[in-house]
Amino acid sequence: MKPINIGLMGVGTVGGGVATVLKRNAEEISRRAGRDIRLTIAARRNVEQARELVGEEVAIVADAFAVVDHPDVDIVVELIGGDTVAKELVLRAIANGKHVVTANKKLLALHGNEIFARAQEKGVMVAFEAAVAGGIPIIKALREGLSANRIEWIAGIINGTSNFILTEMREKGASFADVLAEAQRLGYAEADPTFDVEGHDAGHKLTIMAAIAFGIPMNFGACYLEGISRLDGRDIRYAEELGYRVKLLGLTRCTEDGVELRVHPTLIPEGRLIANVNGVMNAVLAKGDAIGPTLYYGAGAGALPTASAVVADIVDVARLMTADPEHRVPHLAFQPDQLKDLPLLPMDEVVSSYYLRISVTDRAGVLAEITRLLAENDISIEALIQKGSLSEGTAEVVLLTHRVKERQANAAIAAIEALASVTCPVVRLRMEELNG
Repeated sequence: MKPINIGLMGVGTVGGGVATVLKRNAEEISRRAGRDIRLTIAARRNVEQARELVGEEVAIVADAFAVVDHPDVDIVVELIGGDTVAKELVLRAIANGKHVVTANKKLLALHGNEIFARAQEKGVMVAFEAAVAGGIPIIKALREGLSANRIEWIAGIINGTSNFILTEMREKGASFADVLAEAQRLGYAEADPTFDVEGHDAGHKLTIMAAIAFGIPMNFGACYLEGISRLDGRDIRYAEELGYRVKLLGLTRCTEDGVELRVHPTLIPEGRLIANVNGVMNAVLAKGDAIGPTLYYGAGAGALPTASAVVADIVDVARLMTADPEHRVPHLAFQPDQLKDLPLLPMDEVVSSYYLRISVTDRAGVLAEITRLLAENDISIEALIQKGSLSEGTAEVVLLTHRVKERQANAAIAAIEALASVTCPVVRLRMEELNG
């Protein structure tokens, strides 16, 4: 049978890993796919660096458009990143009737609706397992393995940089700034870490998973983002005293009122498996109505783990190239004409529990004022501890609330901050039990 020819765009860390896996495991891959799969052309502006990564037998070009326009290329692999040139290349490949494999979560979160519609029109596939959680096969699990379930919610630690920082802050008692500098030295964080530590990367991945889980269009603009750059080490310590770990969590939940789509630091009970995912590792917890909670854990980045997902997509596409386009697994799990525009909940309407740290003047009656304001907003307290503060005559009240709508929590926090006895803005973190 005719071999499948692969065109690779973007020969960096992951691109080099893809070339390595395709070459090293060629026999195994061929046995699984039913035909040979060979990398025939690759694009990178620095041709010599690309040749070092992919070998002499692969044609190297500086112009990525030469890959998508090459008549012999069957599957285009896009590893360039971003949503400008990458979008042009992917749409051109689809227009040329070529299948696409991509690891580009930003591209899909922002332009996935258009890309999948074009692919549907042309009868080609766009595979994107590597776009979410690196080597963890979470897309296939949501789209195929859990297809008998009504998925109720997904919670994920899906950014390794942030998880490394939070792990180091908890284990070493170091500040955010110090751990970030260490993460940059080790290569876990970029020189500009905003994309990771402010939740954008996790938000892109969560947007993709929510679309697959609930059969809704991609809508990254509706995703609430709150990062970890303002986290204080005290809150991580106090959370641990109360039996919780703080993680940057991506959470999407389908409720009667609409779909929650949010990324923020979250307290998780320390007994949950996902609370014990440390360092740069990723994990996704998905709850189906039939199966219950299921956990997927592994490396969320890196050359070979991500290449594992990319090559798995190539094998899947190779298997299905001759299949009737109407009977392939849909890009977003649901048939394209069955997607629903479910409302996406604004944060004010989201229900959660809360961790509040309140700095106050250390005098009688302060706690009574705080609990009165919480009660006026129908917020009940689950746990409370009092801590001495850094300066004489002040104290810190740390409390956990039961579940309540965010607008009620916002109103209570505003009222508490207006008290003369409250010396600083209230620190608020959300809390999720994730107990199924």
